[in-house]
Amino acid sequence: MGYVRVYNGVIKVIGNQQSIVFIGFMGAGKTTIGKLVAEKLRREFIDIDEAIEKEYGIPTSEIFKKIGEKAFRAKEKEIIIELSKRQGYILSLGGGAFLQEETREACLQNCTVIFLDISWEYWKERIGLIIDSRPVLQGRNQEEIRELFNSRQAIYQHHHIKIGTDDQQPEQIAEYIVSKLG
Repeated sequence: MGYVRVYNGVIKVIGNQQSIVFIGFMGAGKTTIGKLVAEKLRREFIDIDEAIEKEYGIPTSEIFKKIGEKAFRAKEKEIIIELSKRQGYILSLGGGAFLQEETREACLQNCTVIFLDISWEYWKERIGLIIDSRPVLQGRNQEEIRELFNSRQAIYQHHHIKIGTDDQQPEQIAEYIVSKLG
């Protein structure tokens, strides 16, 4: 049994072990929902930011400070491309991972990409909860953060499935995804 996905106008029937990739802006719920979906589908969940932190042995914010964003993005791309070739995973990508064309294409060709779409109005309520742990937000005012939010929306339009998260609980979203995937 499988399910259908479409990318660049090509329809493919995907097997049940196709890896699933969650994309969306930071704080949209990729990790929370990804863990729930992984549990329901009995698959291994990997948060890419956590995998990078584990490899370097320091938090993402320290990686950005000590090694730099360029090195972080290179490691991010390496890990994602490698994992995208494997089956059976649920992957949560960092909010900026899809900016890299190679990463984006590997995921779109090898996995099912689910975009968790949150509106600015809902997302801005989360700023206080996540700002300290997100190096990309450091030193930016709300208008600059909104510009970043808006600028990334175009890149997230490259996906197979889009799920609006406003007014939804993570459990509801996870149930919907599992039912949609069959």
